[in-house]
Amino acid sequence: MAKADFEVPELKEYPEIPSITPGVMAHSRPFIAKPEHQEPLHFPGELVDNWQEKAIAKMGELQGKYRSLQVYLDSCVKCGACTDKCHYFLGTKDPKNMPVARQDLYRKVYRRYFTFAGKYFPKLVGAVDLTKEVLDDWYSYFHQCSQCRRCSVFCPYGIDTAEISMAAREVMDSIGVGQKYCNEIIGKVFRIGNNLGLPEPALADTLEGLEEDVEDETGVKVRYPLDEEGAEVLLITPSADFFAEPHVDGLIGYGKVFHQAGISWTLSSAASEAANFGMFIGSYENMRRVSLRIREAALDLGVKRIVFGECGHAWRVAYSFLNTLAGPFDFLDPRYPVPQHICEVTHDLIQRGALTLDKSANDDMVLTYHDSCNVARASRMGNKPGGQFSIPRDIIKASCNHFVDMAPDTIHDSTFCCGGGGGLLTDDLMEIRVKGAMPRMQALKQVVEENGVTHMAAICAICKSQFTKVLPYYGFSMDKIVSVHQLVSNAIVLGDKE
Repeated sequence: MAKADFEVPELKEYPEIPSITPGVMAHSRPFIAKPEHQEPLHFPGELVDNWQEKAIAKMGELQGKYRSLQVYLDSCVKCGACTDKCHYFLGTKDPKNMPVARQDLYRKVYRRYFTFAGKYFPKLVGAVDLTKEVLDDWYSYFHQCSQCRRCSVFCPYGIDTAEISMAAREVMDSIGVGQKYCNEIIGKVFRIGNNLGLPEPALADTLEGLEEDVEDETGVKVRYPLDEEGAEVLLITPSADFFAEPHVDGLIGYGKVFHQAGISWTLSSAASEAANFGMFIGSYENMRRVSLRIREAALDLGVKRIVFGECGHAWRVAYSFLNTLAGPFDFLDPRYPVPQHICEVTHDLIQRGALTLDKSANDDMVLTYHDSCNVARASRMGNKPGGQFSIPRDIIKASCNHFVDMAPDTIHDSTFCCGGGGGLLTDDLMEIRVKGAMPRMQALKQVVEENGVTHMAAICAICKSQFTKVLPYYGFSMDKIVSVHQLVSNAIVLGDKE
């Protein structure tokens, strides 16, 4: 790996709140979207002439549409409870990466144009005009927020910085200042059906190759079907599952689970992507357009259930919004929730004794588990509170003999972000990604040294992609991150049950 051209944070024995270094990350910003990335999303191709007027009008529109946004803008009392909770502040030392300070970039403009005091006594309430300098600050620092919501867990008022970040990004998109990474990806989904731009022939070849590999390895013909009408399950999974490790190892595991349980399933070339980057840019319209592909595919293929693969924000969108965005789903089998997570499916099969797992197949590993933000803090699994924490761990423990959790204040709803979520998983933001990963790397280092942990499992495509890139910066090997269903794949006993 090439040497970093920035300082990698030192992993210390105990977490420390850093001394602030103002402006140290002001230079960090993603590539700006070109017109061909903006226009398919119905955004202007470049900064519009009357951008201040348009931006202020958009702010007003969002405050009217999302009541919570204005509540968050009005209720902060600067208590400081959030300041040391953000992985980006802990990793960068930049005070504008404190959640309250990042919110204030938006809040100061809100006060200037939407409050009495801000209109007539702006200096008294910290209100500022929306200038080009302020807009540049927005573009930099609102793309240093992964929308992980850790700060909101500790905020006594429940202020959701993620929603403010989403609003700021939507305002910027609406005036022609979008982020290339997110908007280009959404455009690929509209044109081709997935984030990577993989056409149907490439998907078919990939799946055919997986079938051959699994049969060569196990002697069992496990199918990985595409566009098969009448299957029981439509699997919607992140496109990373089609080509990269450890993602593809998880996809292999899904197929083995369905095969062994006798559940017919299919992927769809028209809706081969679980991820929905419309959420990252705060655009309800684009979230809905991405989600409608799933409904159309389910109808076209005549399936009875929709199951989502291992992707954190995809599960948040699916669990929290899919029925609103693309429902009703009254044409599906009412015995099953819409949607289901693959972990829910596998966990139920394990509980019912429908799968036989040989734990010793994973004896070369001592596992820990990374709770992905959008699963941990913005969704549930199963039929009881906390299922999003217990179900993946139950699957790991059923598949492995050696499991250790990281420190209690770094897991469950207090989990630290991987550092690459929220639309930041792009090489032009590598510095903020590496620095933002520091708190999770610190917690991992502790269980590696104290408990001999060799691998960390996750159920989020972005987390897995992020960790393969940033682990080496902290002295770990990139193959330390694994998929949960990779462990299932290793352990599952295929063939007739005894």
